[in-house]
Amino acid sequence: MASRTSGKGSQSTAGTARARTGRTTAPAKKAAPARKPPAKKAAPAKRAPAKKAAPKPAPSPTNGVLRLVRALWLGLAHAIGAVFRSMGRGAKNLDPAHRKDGLALLLLGLALIVAAGTWSNLHGPVGDLVTMLITGAFGRLDLLVPVLLGVMAVRFIRHPDQADANGRIVIGLSALVIGVLGQVHIACGAPGRGEGTAAMQDAGGLIGWAASKPLIFTMGAPLAVPMLVLLTVFGLLVVTATPVNAIPQRLRRLGIRLGIVQPNEYDELPAGAGEEPLDRRDRHDADQWRARTGRGRAATAADEEAEPDAAAEQEALARRRRPRRGSVQPPLDREMDAVDVAAAAAAALDGAVLGGMPPSPLVADLTQGIAGGRGEAETTAPVPPARAETPVPPVPAAPPTAGTADGAGSFSVPDLTKAPPEAAPPLPPRAEQLQLRGDITYALPSLDLLERGGPGKTRSAANDAVVASLRNVFDEFKVDADVTGFTRGPTVTRYEVTLGAAVKVERIIALTKNIAYAVASPDVRIISPIPGKSAVGIEIPNTDREMVNLGDVLRLADSAEDDHPMLVALGKDVEGGYVMANLAKMPHVLVAGATGSGKSSCINCLITSIMVRATPEDVRMVLVDPKRVELTAYEGIPHLITPIITNPKRAAEALQWVVKEMDLRYDDLAAFGYRHIDDFNKAIRDGKIKLPEGSERELNPYPYLLVIVDELADLMMVAPRDVEDSIVRITQLARAAGIHLVLATQRPSVDVVTGLIKANVPSRLAFATSSLADSRVILDQPGAEKLIGKGDGLFLPMGANKPVRLQGAFVTEEEISGIVRHCKEQMAPVFRDDVTVGQKQKKEIDEEIGDDLDLLCQAAELVVSTQFGSTSMLQRKLRVGFAKAGRLMDLMESRGVVGPSEGSKARDVLVKPDELDGVLAVIRGESHP
Repeated sequence: MASRTSGKGSQSTAGTARARTGRTTAPAKKAAPARKPPAKKAAPAKRAPAKKAAPKPAPSPTNGVLRLVRALWLGLAHAIGAVFRSMGRGAKNLDPAHRKDGLALLLLGLALIVAAGTWSNLHGPVGDLVTMLITGAFGRLDLLVPVLLGVMAVRFIRHPDQADANGRIVIGLSALVIGVLGQVHIACGAPGRGEGTAAMQDAGGLIGWAASKPLIFTMGAPLAVPMLVLLTVFGLLVVTATPVNAIPQRLRRLGIRLGIVQPNEYDELPAGAGEEPLDRRDRHDADQWRARTGRGRAATAADEEAEPDAAAEQEALARRRRPRRGSVQPPLDREMDAVDVAAAAAAALDGAVLGGMPPSPLVADLTQGIAGGRGEAETTAPVPPARAETPVPPVPAAPPTAGTADGAGSFSVPDLTKAPPEAAPPLPPRAEQLQLRGDITYALPSLDLLERGGPGKTRSAANDAVVASLRNVFDEFKVDADVTGFTRGPTVTRYEVTLGAAVKVERIIALTKNIAYAVASPDVRIISPIPGKSAVGIEIPNTDREMVNLGDVLRLADSAEDDHPMLVALGKDVEGGYVMANLAKMPHVLVAGATGSGKSSCINCLITSIMVRATPEDVRMVLVDPKRVELTAYEGIPHLITPIITNPKRAAEALQWVVKEMDLRYDDLAAFGYRHIDDFNKAIRDGKIKLPEGSERELNPYPYLLVIVDELADLMMVAPRDVEDSIVRITQLARAAGIHLVLATQRPSVDVVTGLIKANVPSRLAFATSSLADSRVILDQPGAEKLIGKGDGLFLPMGANKPVRLQGAFVTEEEISGIVRHCKEQMAPVFRDDVTVGQKQKKEIDEEIGDDLDLLCQAAELVVSTQFGSTSMLQRKLRVGFAKAGRLMDLMESRGVVGPSEGSKARDVLVKPDELDGVLAVIRGESHP
């Protein structure tokens, strides 16, 4: 039986071998199913070795004791190992702040041990070890080692978050110690190792010997000493974060603080590299010096009494040239509160002023701490985000307080959740308020009227879940790509995806719907590539959105010392940087979006930014609100040049008045030889423009004129031709005249935003739209249809290739009412009468004339100047038909210009050429020529 089974097994094996070699003979085909029956019969054959019939040896008491001892030993070992492994996991998951505190306390303990071993006779192995290591390495200067360790410990405890500054100080101290020990070793005769350990310990130790011996051997002691001195100076400069070109300024500041050097408040010397301007720094130091020593008061009082008129005139002129914040705001030399320091830090690290500082993205590094690659994202602890370490100059506007940048460029930002400190008492009103024409004082609203927002998040659990979902999608569809980082904004997060070798970008784009399904969000937007990076960006909305307050954006602009009156706050971009725009550089902007997308909030932020930052002498506004309810809160502010216009016909007339105002400004620019209104205004303030003799005109600087139309569609429905002509002419020419348009509409169709309007409005701000066609009308590209609304927008300024995604700022009605109330208390509005004078003229025109006013005036001029009243002549000269020419002749007859008809003869002309102006005035409905 066994032989038969073995024979069958051999046949099966042979058949399997033939099948593997690829032979297609008939026996090979039949041999394949022959493998299954032996497999079924082999199951009981496997149980054969597990026979229990074997006799067991008799139990031995010694063997049982040994197994008990072995089990106890293994159990104890496993228990101890488990304890240590749990401690290791706990240390791994320990908060980074506790780990840094542990390092600081360790250094403090080492300082105490070294102090006991060097400052006194510490007996025992520890004392011998300290003597051998510390005294042997540092020699005579072993007494200073505990001090250095203590200083570093205190530094780590006070500033654990300034890792770059701590590393810089360690490097600087190392260079300083090496240089000093080398000089000490040379001064003590440069003993070598052959002279014994005691001789080296009495000199510079092993460190001094290692630093000085190679230099002495290669270049001699006379040249080695200067090299070591330079190394010492370098270490000192690194520790104090002082560039070489800033040494005189630092010495001057030290002299001011010590009371040795007399400060100069009007010193305008430039600052060194990486420092704020010296005039602001020295003025702050001068104020502290006076407050501490009481010196300099008599000299200042004497100077003020010597030339009071000249000083007052210079001060008023300086205030006119550069408006400063009024008395209602705390003084500039006060202590910065938490949000001010955060704004200063954001201006240096993440400032997003589009015309100035580029934003530095906050990128959460996902390449570290993910053990095992993409597949273990779920079981790995979240990795704290890492800031992109880019050298950024410190913000010049922030006074040197406890929260500003140190020499290394790192910032210590305090807790933003604490309440801000109480503001200092205000200065006298006349000393700080802005001086306008006519001896009018005007104080800008305080930024304290605007609410403060909390600190923004850089990472959350929702972001980690999305990263895991994206990696899972890539693994399932076999795409060689990985999520290497992300930048979190207030509304959306942009995840950076790096592709493997020979992977097409189209494969990521093709997975758009699968990614949307995985992250449970239909609003997924893919950017390929991210500008400036070799990575594909996937923008996914946050489940925990954040609010962007207008006050935070304006505080950043105020801390950056940008005093341009047309700088407005827009919001916060995907990279966490605040976005501001200068309307004077845009120079016109089209704001469009569906209902509820955040368009009205954006208009409110623009107007509020102008009221907070500009005086009525800097910016005047024309507000057009056909819906009658959007801009009523701003009625009566002094910045308005006319009451808020709600009638579409009056709005068209106001735009025509803007065209006339633009022409008048260009006449002045051409007459005095200037190309821009800013140069013209500066020349007027400096007194460089002189009027001709006998002229009674008084030249005043022209303010910026901002025209905001809240709903362009209503205007285009009532008077499309007049509105389009006026907008096109303004947008074509008004940039140099200081006139700028903001056009907003919730119906971005081609009949509202025509081709001429689009061609002359270069900047666009698109909020969520209802269709792809509307997005193409606004941006000339898709993207706006995938926005999620409530302030989520795409900003495409003039000259940019791709739009910037941002979350629009928000200002509440209470904040708007507070700022409007402050502006009304400062000054009453002064309206222009000629803005709506066109409407009054049209009301006095005879209804019989209708739309033929221009033709009638031309016909009257032609007939009176030639003294020949003929219908055929009007047909030829005016290129009109017989019926129109006959109607014009009848109108002139009814107004006494020509006589009655006499058949085919020409009519008599009853008006002389010198009476033509009076006749035209009567025809136009004017009271006098």
